Amino acid sequence: MNAFVESAESGSFTGAAVKLGVTPAAVSKNVVRLEKELQVRLFHRSTRRLALTTEGQTFLAQVGSALRSLNEAADQLTRTNAEPQGRVRITSGISFGRQFILPALAKIARRFPKLEMELNLDNRTVDLVGSGDDIGVRVGELHDSSLIARPICPLISVLVASPAYLRQHGTPATPEDLKDHRVLGLQFASGEMAKWRFKNVSGRGTIKWVPHAQVWTSDPDLFMELAASGEGISQAALQHAAPLLRSGRLKLVLHDQYEHEGRQIFLCYPDRQFLSQRVRVVVEALCVDLAAQPDLGLRLNAIPREWCAS
Repeated sequence: MNAFVESAESGSFTGAAVKLGVTPAAVSKNVVRLEKELQVRLFHRSTRRLALTTEGQTFLAQVGSALRSLNEAADQLTRTNAEPQGRVRITSGISFGRQFILPALAKIARRFPKLEMELNLDNRTVDLVGSGDDIGVRVGELHDSSLIARPICPLISVLVASPAYLRQHGTPATPEDLKDHRVLGLQFASGEMAKWRFKNVSGRGTIKWVPHAQVWTSDPDLFMELAASGEGISQAALQHAAPLLRSGRLKLVLHDQYEHEGRQIFLCYPDRQFLSQRVRVVVEALCVDLAAQPDLGLRLNAIPREWCAS
C-alpha cells in the first residue's frame, strides 16, 4: 500500500523508493503484487513516468487518507519517547542558504546530536519529491500544491552601490541616468536576465529595464561584493545587503523610484501527515530561528534614511 501511494504521489517508482528508503525495483515488485491481488491495473507505465488508471485513481482516493492516518498514528507513538535521528535533506538558494539556513542548522545540530542535516545549495528550483529532499526554500509562486508552505519573509529587491563609486561617478537621480553608469547584471539559473523595475511616474504599472551590463553572474553575493568594492550599481535582496548597508559599505540607489516587488520566501515540505519526526523538528526549529533574524524582518517603511544615497 505504501509503495502504491508513494508512487502515485511522486509519479515514479524512483521517487517512491527515495521516500521509502528501498530500491525502485522493490517498489515496482510491491505494486505488481498489489495489482495481482486486486486483479486490476493501477498504473499506466511509460519509460519516463507513471500515470494512474481510472481504477488506480479510485483506489488512491479510498486508501490514501486511511494509510496516512495509520502512518501518522505510528509516527506519534515512535516520536513520543524517541530522540529525533536520521538524515534530513534541505535545499535552498545559494545566498539565502549560506547566510541564514546554514547557521540555523548548526544550532539545530547542537540540540539534536543524532540528527544529520545535508544542505544542498542550488539557485534552480528543485523538485522536492523527485530529488528526495525533505525541506526546500522557495521564492515566489508555488506550483506544487502538494507542498506545505510556511512564509519566512518578503523578498525585497533594491539597487545598491558603494559610497566611493557614487562620489566618483555621481548618484543617479532618475532611472534614465543609469545609462551613464556601470551596472552589474544578475542572470538566473534558467538563463533569463533579471529585470530592474521602476515605478511609472504616471502611477500605472511599472517600467521594466534589462540592464546593459558588461559582467553577468548567477551569484548575487558576488555582485554585492563587487558593488561594495566600487565596481558599479547592482541589484540585491535587502536581507542579503543589510549587513553591508549597516556598515556603510553600500548605499541604496533610486530607493524611492525602484519597484521593490512583493514576492515571498517560503519554507516548504511535503504534506504534514507524511512528515516524520526528524523532518518535523527541523522545520519547527528553522521557523523559530528564521523568525528571530532581524534582517529577515526588515520592511521598506522602516529602512534607516542613512542607508540611502543622498
